[in-house]
Amino acid sequence: MNEPGQAPQISEPSQAPQGRVTRMLLRWLMRPARAAAIETLSPCFRLIELEGDALKDVAWSAGQKVQVAMGSGLSARTYTPMSWNAGSGRTRLLAFAHGDGPGSRWASGLREGDTCQLFGPRRSLDLADLEAPVILFGDETSFGLAAALRDNLQAGGALHIFETTDVVESRQVLDAVNLREARLVARSAGDDHLTTVEAELLRLAANGAQFVLTGKASSIQRVSRALKAAGVASARIKAKAYWSPGKTGLD
Repeated sequence: MNEPGQAPQISEPSQAPQGRVTRMLLRWLMRPARAAAIETLSPCFRLIELEGDALKDVAWSAGQKVQVAMGSGLSARTYTPMSWNAGSGRTRLLAFAHGDGPGSRWASGLREGDTCQLFGPRRSLDLADLEAPVILFGDETSFGLAAALRDNLQAGGALHIFETTDVVESRQVLDAVNLREARLVARSAGDDHLTTVEAELLRLAANGAQFVLTGKASSIQRVSRALKAAGVASARIKAKAYWSPGKTGLD
């Protein structure tokens, strides 16, 4: 998950120098890492590979999150790793740099060799018990999760449906991370495009699919209501809001 144009801010980075307590907390809680490779996939997306001894021998599963420290305080931005190699101590993030928030500035300004501090991985979405068919609905902030789910789903692959602002750019990025079969639905005024999304999800629900709903909070709420109204049991739906316009603290 990453920072969309109207994504929530966990907190604004402090401009004051780090105090002794902050430095101590960073040493205790954070994992130091180095940017080993960075690939610009499009104007708004960067594929970032981080490495470090502190990333070795770490238990990680698809759907978990990490938080990257921003600025000099304890503020952070949350990302869903695409993969984690505990043997080599490497993890891959897909950063969505849209707007002028701290996360966008970090992703856009990061260079190979730069260092950062990670907190996690820790629980966000528990996807361990998913069985195919699985339908993932989300948006640009969900692309990293989709890649992780593709590589870790035990009983086959997942179908992906994303609402996006720029369909051309999103297709370019999804092709680059081997998610070519994803369906993209362009956002429209008044969220009228969600009618199309609902119709497709309800069609797939008839096949006994399980649903993973991520991304924008209001979109998740609307789609979840439509599924439940059609008789889809709550046990078949997992949801995690990554952002909501004007709100903070979602990850």
